[in-house]
Amino acid sequence: MNAPHTSPLVAETPSLFEESVPGRRGVTLPRLEVDETPIPKELPRTELDLPELDEASVVRHFTGLSHKNFSVDGQFYPLGSCTMKYNPRMNEEAASLSGFRRSHPLAPPAHSQGNLELMYRLQEALKALTGFAGCSLQGAAGAQGELAGVLMIRAYHQSRGETGRTRVLIPDSAHGTNPATCSMAGLTAETIPSDKDGGVDMDALEEAVSGGKAATLAGLMITNPGTLGLFEKNILEIIRVIHRAGGLVYGDGANMNALMGIVKPGDLGFDAAHLNLHKTFSTPHGGGGPGAGAVMAGETLADFLPGPVAAPAGRVPLGPAAFGGTGEAPPEGTPAYRLIRPPASIGRLKSFNGNFSVLVRAYAYILTLGGPGLRRAAEHAVLHANYLRHLVKDRYPTPYGADRPCMHEFTAAPSLGNGVHTIDIAKRLIDYGFHPPTVYFPLIVKEALMVEPTETESKETLEAFAGALNAIAEEAQTGAELLKEAPHHTPVGRLDETAAARNPVLRYTPGT
Repeated sequence: MNAPHTSPLVAETPSLFEESVPGRRGVTLPRLEVDETPIPKELPRTELDLPELDEASVVRHFTGLSHKNFSVDGQFYPLGSCTMKYNPRMNEEAASLSGFRRSHPLAPPAHSQGNLELMYRLQEALKALTGFAGCSLQGAAGAQGELAGVLMIRAYHQSRGETGRTRVLIPDSAHGTNPATCSMAGLTAETIPSDKDGGVDMDALEEAVSGGKAATLAGLMITNPGTLGLFEKNILEIIRVIHRAGGLVYGDGANMNALMGIVKPGDLGFDAAHLNLHKTFSTPHGGGGPGAGAVMAGETLADFLPGPVAAPAGRVPLGPAAFGGTGEAPPEGTPAYRLIRPPASIGRLKSFNGNFSVLVRAYAYILTLGGPGLRRAAEHAVLHANYLRHLVKDRYPTPYGADRPCMHEFTAAPSLGNGVHTIDIAKRLIDYGFHPPTVYFPLIVKEALMVEPTETESKETLEAFAGALNAIAEEAQTGAELLKEAPHHTPVGRLDETAAARNPVLRYTPGT
């Protein structure tokens, strides 16, 4: 494994303004077929100083920019806790079918039967996969599904007159959105520390619900597997402790890629959870969207699900138009599927009925793999993570759970010496052609490097990535400055990320 130490010449990509040639144009508009109407003088008008280019130049400009970006189609993208896996093109084709792509979100149910049937069948598939009694596809992303779960727990307690239940317990290894979600829901987050094995500290948990504290407990938010990449071995006892105190348990389903087809959270006793369809179920993830945070609920919370949800109306048609089955159609003029609001629903999470194209991809993914295929995908995700962890364990040890298998990801605590930090490792990986893993998270691991290889990468890719990590460890001993100044092979070098966060430049200014 070798990466050049000096930067090759990287062609700068000029801006469209710099490439502009006066009088050049990429399109010619047809002559007006109606009389031209001048713009009223009282309406202010500013001439836009737009670049003047031909179509080919514009296409090449943006194609060139796209080649400078990382993407899962071109490179290994091992972001921990994100499941940046390759997504089959067949599912993209399914989402692009004109009947789905061109359907209008405001069309009445009678004109949206295919959409509603798909939504209903996806709800049922997710319920079967997770062991929950109810499902809503309203959530636009994981954080929104998470918010729904906490709002449902709050609504449940309020419906019973227990308005004093406002405390939510959250392990210190949780996703960062969990405490923010509690605040948005008007509840108070309370941290539970991890034990020496990386699980929930059971003594601290018992203390948090002891005596009069039980009466103020709303519930627990927990991710399983956790952000350390470990399955919570005390999960059944944890749920029992919370239920005994009158609280409910919400499960962050961001890491479902390790469990699908193997463990059903609903069967473990979780009261609610969300699923990141854009992580686990085949939608390209990144760039801010699209996402879908399906919300799952057990019997206790099913009536509180956000709505509307898809439901059958009358007799459900199972004929040729409905995936090749047989059966009776409903009475003429009666829609076979409809949208309903659960009896005690917390309401809508967003306009319309979820990010529909993401739902199509998820359903296509589930139909293609089936139960056994989904289980194999999870098994391979776990296998890949353990194999990769083994290849780098000498230089990138895991501080928790090193003596037992990890799940679909692992968190290492590198200590390469010579003043080399995790950020230097991450930046140097870019020179080797790999997107860096998640860094400095979870917060309980110093210099954390969180790696999720996913099930879709080959053995050769995993070995190449491990080779890069081990080569960087060697470089830290022989040329630490090389790492501290990385990346060397990108259009721009290392940026001041603190300044960028505090003083972002959100638009291009010609001449700067």
